[in-house]
Amino acid sequence: MTLPFEQPENLGFDPERIAKLPTFFQSYIDSGRLPGAGIVVARHGKIAHSSFIGSSAMDGGFKLDFDSIFRIYSMTKPITSMALMMLYERGLCQLYDPVSKFIPSFKDLVVFDSGTSRDFKTRDTDREMTIHDLLTHQSGLTYDFMLASPVDAMYRNLNVNGARSESLNLEELCDKLSEIPLVFSPGDRWNYSVSTDVVGRIIEVISGKSLDEFMQDEIFTPLKMVDTSFTIPDEKLSRLTHNYAKDPLSGKTKQVDSPDRTIYAPGREFLSGGGGLLSTIQDYMRFTQLLHSGGILDGVRLLSPHTLQMMRMNHLPNNETLMQRASGSFSEVSYGGTGFGLGFSVVTDPSQTATVSFQGNYSWGGMASTFFWNDPINDITTIFMTQLMPSGTYPVRPQLSQLVYASLME
Repeated sequence: MTLPFEQPENLGFDPERIAKLPTFFQSYIDSGRLPGAGIVVARHGKIAHSSFIGSSAMDGGFKLDFDSIFRIYSMTKPITSMALMMLYERGLCQLYDPVSKFIPSFKDLVVFDSGTSRDFKTRDTDREMTIHDLLTHQSGLTYDFMLASPVDAMYRNLNVNGARSESLNLEELCDKLSEIPLVFSPGDRWNYSVSTDVVGRIIEVISGKSLDEFMQDEIFTPLKMVDTSFTIPDEKLSRLTHNYAKDPLSGKTKQVDSPDRTIYAPGREFLSGGGGLLSTIQDYMRFTQLLHSGGILDGVRLLSPHTLQMMRMNHLPNNETLMQRASGSFSEVSYGGTGFGLGFSVVTDPSQTATVSFQGNYSWGGMASTFFWNDPINDITTIFMTQLMPSGTYPVRPQLSQLVYASLME
């Protein structure tokens, strides 16, 4: 175990209150809404609470624990963003470098102006897309599932499906993206998108390694994240959870990935920097603790504390929030009182977040309802793992925040 366990009262938590976390979420299991869930709350470098409820599958499966393997989807984004910032610290790129410096096909991007996905007009961008635009989701790129613009439909028509673009590699994905108009000129707005997949390709170009090789060599091996990867070998399949999706129209929940038939098998070509990783609570806790500790863990330093501090700042212009800046309706966090840094959201006004929160909390989640947040003020890290898509199906994230902070007595 990465962190030692401590009695919750010694870490400032009411033991009776924090013990109710699994009881509350058990109702999701009993009603068949979630297959299972894992929760870890740490403070002052020690675990105040951990619980695992339900199982790895709606029907059968195995008992969850610290080593159960989950699809973390967009919780891949903070890892990929940190990977690029490691290259930044070596002087190999600048945040305001044009993306075309590393991906030449991005030199002459255009913006959608009017029309439909099949018959449309475009205009020139006001300026080139930069690495900073990618890290802050102000690139003008989008996702195929947004259903908000004809550009989203163009993504679907060309099978540019974010983390599900299994027929492509990162280079091919970027080539296709260069053929599709942007939703807006870079820097104009915030829109959740495939930006971090493009970041993954830049990492490959700069480092000369494939994204999985770079992450293994530079992050996972040094941090001893032994079960975090883009694919899963046969000997670990017994620890892979099942994944489910709930249809918003029919209300029916169906299995979409399982150990018996998974897209994460060895040989997978698409290494999605925006959503392709598998991980465990044990591994992801090591990553979040590295962030929480200023870029160092167990004597291994991957980032300067000053670089990490910059990543945790709100990088939206004029300190705007996502509520003011976002052009789409989908994100992995609520928009109120929340800005965006380099790879994750950051709370700028706790009074507007509609749940108990603190200035500077930074977080992100994944499509299958996984989530983490770090609270620098109260020295808290929380991780929640389950497997149900889409992530907004149930309000498990704000509910978890409510319960954790209701347990904190100092």
